[in-house]
Amino acid sequence: IMVGIGRGATEGVLIKDAEVLETLEKVDTLVVDKTGTLTEGRPKLTDCLSANPFTADDLLRLTAAVEQQSEHPLAHAIVVGAQDRGIELPSVGDFDSVTGGGVHATIDGRAVLIGKRSLLVEQGVSGVDALDARADELQRQGRTVMYAAVDQQFAGLIAVADPIKKSTPEAIRALHAMELRVIMLTGDNEKTAKTVADQLGIDEFAAGVRPEDKHRRIQALRAEGRIVAMAGDGINDAPALAEANVGVAMGTGTDVAIESSGVTLVQGDLRGIVKSVKLSRATMRNIRQNLFFAFIYN
Repeated sequence: IMVGIGRGATEGVLIKDAEVLETLEKVDTLVVDKTGTLTEGRPKLTDCLSANPFTADDLLRLTAAVEQQSEHPLAHAIVVGAQDRGIELPSVGDFDSVTGGGVHATIDGRAVLIGKRSLLVEQGVSGVDALDARADELQRQGRTVMYAAVDQQFAGLIAVADPIKKSTPEAIRALHAMELRVIMLTGDNEKTAKTVADQLGIDEFAAGVRPEDKHRRIQALRAEGRIVAMAGDGINDAPALAEANVGVAMGTGTDVAIESSGVTLVQGDLRGIVKSVKLSRATMRNIRQNLFFAFIYN
């Protein structure tokens, strides 16, 4: 086991203890987050579509100002997009986030809300359906679309694209070859999630999933008798990572995710999971061989 853990470290796979190495051999289901796990986690602003009476610059100025307060990769993409266009961002007050839904704040006395379409509908925003057709089109291209409102009036759409890591398709194929079932749970919308799942050949996916839903889904899979590994990189993934039989954190992710996990992939590359499962299987096979020969010898 010591040799196995050491070998993993040289391969960029940090395994916390012997129990994790033993459990990895039995894993039959891998649950993955999308952003930062399957994708690069470095999204870029691609579209800024405003609704009357707002201009694209108005929309980007207000949304980027609010998103400055958020640590989410999608928020960072909007802020960088505004900075690249030379837009000065105003100061923000009363910032708050709705877990798995969006963010809101006050700017120059105006209430700005950014997030999922469902969040704006829940808050009673008027005119939300004005750009639904464009939103559908962008989502089918695999982009993440956020809706924005100012003073309860729909202001427009912000779209960002987060490319799939080059190593991800190879990793998914290798995991399938090892007879692991791969499930993607993402807070993103149904159309974007389906595009990514279809591209990668993922067995099953669920969209619009909140952090507490991920935790419950892991519990349900374990109740079915499955041995579950969960791979994620964000603060929101920490409860699910802790609940899984084996939590796998991307080394490029947050400290909380890493602390909640039994395995850390230094490169943040899903091929590390393939390496860790192979390593576990080889180590446990070696242990059984040694026990067998010791028994025969004795």
